[in-house]
Amino acid sequence: MPGLITSTANERIKRIRALQMRKERERTGLTFVEGIRSVVEAVQVEAPIDALVVCPKLLKGKTGWDAVALACSREVEVIEVDEPVFRTLSKRDGPQGIAAVLRQRWERLRDVEPGDGSTWVALESAADAGNIGTIVRTCDATGAEGVILLDHTADPFDPVAMRASTGAVFTSRLVRSSFPELREWAQAHGLTMVGTAGDAAEDYRTADYGARTIVLMGSERAGLPEAYQAACDRMVSIPMRGRADSLNLAVATGLVLYEVLHQRERRRPSERT
Repeated sequence: MPGLITSTANERIKRIRALQMRKERERTGLTFVEGIRSVVEAVQVEAPIDALVVCPKLLKGKTGWDAVALACSREVEVIEVDEPVFRTLSKRDGPQGIAAVLRQRWERLRDVEPGDGSTWVALESAADAGNIGTIVRTCDATGAEGVILLDHTADPFDPVAMRASTGAVFTSRLVRSSFPELREWAQAHGLTMVGTAGDAAEDYRTADYGARTIVLMGSERAGLPEAYQAACDRMVSIPMRGRADSLNLAVATGLVLYEVLHQRERRRPSERT
């Protein structure tokens, strides 16, 4: 293992620090995540880790050091840095002394073959990284296949998104696509595309989501554009009883995903656990 890095001007550290910017993550295909919980999860699920960054002075407790040992046993590079260097990489008020540089994993939509019971979420221009991470986490919880990111949707490998996903980003399927490509793929594979809007006539709890489903969600501010709504097989609404006129994007997505799951389990009672 190389010696302790003590200079914030070290070239490797500068490259890692640059991963805070989306354009650098897209250029390199790498991302950066910090914190014991996230890094331990990445190590345990054998995510594609390029290197661990460890500050011995800050890393406390057996759990983090066990993850370092496991990573070393798999010949993952470990970069040791002093506290001032680690703090230049960290976005936390109380950095925990462990982080990871990971290789991003993406799939091409044309290579995805959805089976019966498949559920995907497609996001159009969703801008909040925390919402993206929470939706990835909810997809994992509901057994959805993954997330298809359209147009100018936020980066699921943003550190905020990865933290919100609580590690689900390491195992979820992620796809980039244009909307025309998505619509063509859905038609070719018999997926029902379901969008949401406050004025849709059909309640999300009574809709037929079909055997294969895409839940299409719009931006936090504007919702789904009319052209996207028109391309959906059906549009559903979520009842609102108070003064608020909309739900948080991740909450709304979660409600629809759990309704899809509920209907699938009701149809296949023998498969319940």
